[in-house]
Amino acid sequence: MDLNGKHIGLGITGSHCTYDQVVPHIQSLLDAGAKVTAFVTYTVKNTATRFGDGKDWVNKVEEITGNKVVDSIVEAEPFGPKTPLDCMVIAPLTGNSISKFANAMTDSPVLMAAKATLRNRRPVVLGISTNDGLGLNGTNIARLLSSKHIYFIPFGQDDPEGKPTSLVSHMPLMKETVEAALDGKQCQPILIEKFRH
Repeated sequence: MDLNGKHIGLGITGSHCTYDQVVPHIQSLLDAGAKVTAFVTYTVKNTATRFGDGKDWVNKVEEITGNKVVDSIVEAEPFGPKTPLDCMVIAPLTGNSISKFANAMTDSPVLMAAKATLRNRRPVVLGISTNDGLGLNGTNIARLLSSKHIYFIPFGQDDPEGKPTSLVSHMPLMKETVEAALDGKQCQPILIEKFRH
C-alpha cells in the first residue's frame, strides 16, 4: 500500500543496542510520504548507556520526524479516539515490552499507543529485539503472532552460538512490513536467517 499521507506511529522501547539499526529506517517512511509520530518509553528517554544517551536519541528522532516525541501515557491516549494512527510500529520491541503487550499491560506511552491503534482495528507492526525470544518470551511471541491486526518485521537469531535464544528483526524491512500490514498481510518470510556465520 502507498504510504503517502499515512500517519505512522513509531514506538521505541529500551533495546539500546538496536537504536542505530532502527533510527535510519524512519527516513524511509518519511520519504514514502508518511507522517511519523514517535513514542518513547521512560527508559528510552532517561537512560544513558555505552550505546548513547537517551536524550540524544530522542533529539535525533525529533529532528528526523520534525515532531516532538510522545513521552507520557496521557499524551499517547488521544491517538486512539481523537488522532488515530493508520499504523503503529514498535521497533525495537524489548522482551520486557513483548511480555507486557502480549498480556494486555499498558504501562508506557508506546504500549498505550499500540493499544489505542488495536482498538481502532488498525495494524500494529512489531520489530523485536530480545535475548529470550526462544526462551521464556517464546510463548508471548507466539501469542502475538496469532493475534489479529499484529504483524512482525521478519526476524531471526542474531547470534545463534553466542546467544542461542536471542531474536532480532531485520529492521531494513520496516517499510515493506508496514506496507504489507496496511493491506492486511504479513511480510514474508517471517522467519529469516539474520546473520550467516
